[in-house]
Amino acid sequence: MIETRNISKKFGGKVVLNDVSISFERGKTNLIIGQSGSGKTVLMKCLVGLIEPDSGEIIYDDRNFTAMTEKQQMDVRKEVGMLFQGGALFDSKTVEENVMFPLSMFTNKSMEEKLERVNFCLNRVNLENGNKLLPSELSGGMVKRVAIARAISMNPKYLFCDEPNSGLDPRTASVIDNLIKEITHEYQIITIINTHDMNSVLEIGEKVIFILNGNLGWIGTKDEVLTSEDKELNDFIFASELTRRLK
Repeated sequence: MIETRNISKKFGGKVVLNDVSISFERGKTNLIIGQSGSGKTVLMKCLVGLIEPDSGEIIYDDRNFTAMTEKQQMDVRKEVGMLFQGGALFDSKTVEENVMFPLSMFTNKSMEEKLERVNFCLNRVNLENGNKLLPSELSGGMVKRVAIARAISMNPKYLFCDEPNSGLDPRTASVIDNLIKEITHEYQIITIINTHDMNSVLEIGEKVIFILNGNLGWIGTKDEVLTSEDKELNDFIFASELTRRLK
């Protein structure tokens, strides 16, 4: 389990996170939602150590991440997989080289061992014949699948996904959603997804965290989203539909 315990963060006197306490469960897709500027991106950056909270604690499986030295935090980050919004592949490297990159940086595996792991990860995301392709030769969905393969190459305990469906059509987005969910369940990863895609929320939102103006606004499941009487959550979830009906 990953926990935030009363974390707060200010920038220039403005409160971005205010005393936020959340638990993120293993083997579940934990989705963070909220309006732009609500604090959800800052929350994720605090979780992975890119931003240090002003107060409070972040706990990784009973390990106090906020109290660790830089070296200790680096050891924890080796257990983390990251899926960035645009995929963040290296344009000049092949698919194989992109997936192998964390293995080359953080392990002492032989080339044979690394290639075996790369092939396993590419097979898992249904790209078994894509080793020698360049990112410029990939569709948007394929880029995201390569990025997922790279994210799981180190067999992470924790997987962070920042807007994984950004720029994808609905059908491809659904494929990526379900792939992330399958991997989460199969390897019992703690998966945390920062998203504004309500289709993702309603399809794979096993735990949904709504951040409102830097505060914890609501927590529930994808089923409870549809029956919640929380006004702010309903306004956020159904804003686009209400706008469409008023036109």
